[in-house]
Amino acid sequence: MDMSGSLTCVVVAVDGSEVSMEALRWALDNLKLSSSSSDSSFVVLHVQPSPSVAAGVSPGTIPFGGPSGLEVPAFTAAVEQHQKRITDTIMDHARLIFADRLVNVKTQVVVGDPKYKICETVENLHADLLVIGSRAHGRIKRMFLGSVSNYCTNHAHCPVVIIKPKGDSSE
Repeated sequence: MDMSGSLTCVVVAVDGSEVSMEALRWALDNLKLSSSSSDSSFVVLHVQPSPSVAAGVSPGTIPFGGPSGLEVPAFTAAVEQHQKRITDTIMDHARLIFADRLVNVKTQVVVGDPKYKICETVENLHADLLVIGSRAHGRIKRMFLGSVSNYCTNHAHCPVVIIKPKGDSSE
């Protein structure tokens, strides 16, 4: 089934990895948006982990021997600031890839768990297609960490194209 040319919204998830940027290049090189809709666009989506996940602590509390509900605002602010710098760098890299393309590209950043937020965004945007890179974790690592691309394949409300790293012949 050739959907190219009838697509009005293609979401490309980027996380800063080279394979996610390759997924963006692939989408821009291989997919054609619908010319009948002026709203047709590629949406470059980055999911920024919540500050508690990025810091490796449970949400809302940081145990320092004080009350169990103690929050350290300066610590949270520092983590948020660091996450924003990372996100800005990732989106700047993505902008370099699509800057010279003659297509409508929007960017969107959301905060949360990537697998859930990607699927939620795809649904909210009524996307026609999701393009995502696969980091190709080994089976053991995937068992413990999970696979964002696998989750999205099974839960996104649209077709999903998974771009594997170049030279990857596993599975």
